Amino acid sequence: MMEPLIRIEDVHFAYPAEDEKSKPAEVLKGITLSFEHGELVAVLGHNGSGKSTLAKLMNAILLPTEGRVTVAGMDTKDEDKLLEIRQHAGMVFQNPDNQIVATIVEEDVAFGLENLGVPTDEMRIRVDQALQAVGMYEYRHHAPHQLSGGQKQRVAIAGIIAMRPDCIILDEPTAMLDPQGRKEVMRTIKLLNRDYGITIILITHEMDEAAQCDRVIVVDHGEVRMDAKPEKVFSHVQEMRSLGLDVPQPTELIDLLRQSGYDLDPEIMTVEDCVDAIAQLMQNTDHGGKL
Repeated sequence: MMEPLIRIEDVHFAYPAEDEKSKPAEVLKGITLSFEHGELVAVLGHNGSGKSTLAKLMNAILLPTEGRVTVAGMDTKDEDKLLEIRQHAGMVFQNPDNQIVATIVEEDVAFGLENLGVPTDEMRIRVDQALQAVGMYEYRHHAPHQLSGGQKQRVAIAGIIAMRPDCIILDEPTAMLDPQGRKEVMRTIKLLNRDYGITIILITHEMDEAAQCDRVIVVDHGEVRMDAKPEKVFSHVQEMRSLGLDVPQPTELIDLLRQSGYDLDPEIMTVEDCVDAIAQLMQNTDHGGKL
């Protein structure tokens, strides 16, 4: 059986104390998780829950205070393995403007490869393939500042793809984008997972994005509260509310109807399934049932 791509074992993390009188602020409190090859996983949590800290631990930007994080079998505390770890697990941040370093799109995508010393011919192939993968090849000679937010984020993702990682960790990549930009980025994420087999770990606060993933992890005050398929997680509407999180609107409507006594599946998550369930309920009523 294949080893998990990323393993997090009883990890604690605390940021240093601001001064001698205050204690270190513990952000993660004994988290244990693993991520398999080819998974599409969302990590949810309100602001300050520890989800972004968790993301940075998986890319060795931060190191655990206690416990162990391994990427492709390599301990993130091993400084000699740092570059190799980041080639296995690439990171995309919230603000695409902070990740773009060149004045031409294709040069930006090539930046990381130049630092690795990839030969020019190989670099050309990888840059073209990465831009094609995110649907930005036709913009390869454009200036990044002329692009929309969603397009810039896709260029940032292309820069990571060119490194040929097994996993891409995205820390709220759509938080600064308009609805169209969010759709573009989510479409790209799902394509990379489905067609290229890249493990995707999506840190998000958007419930509709999480609903499109295979697995949802809910983090609260530095601890894992839930870890299951999205329909299972979102069926716990009241618990999600208590953690300061929403659920997809169809799930919320189904929950309200269930509270009113209607027998509906609590794991309904999409508009289509919601419409079908209500239509079936009304049809049963027409045949003598009670509504």
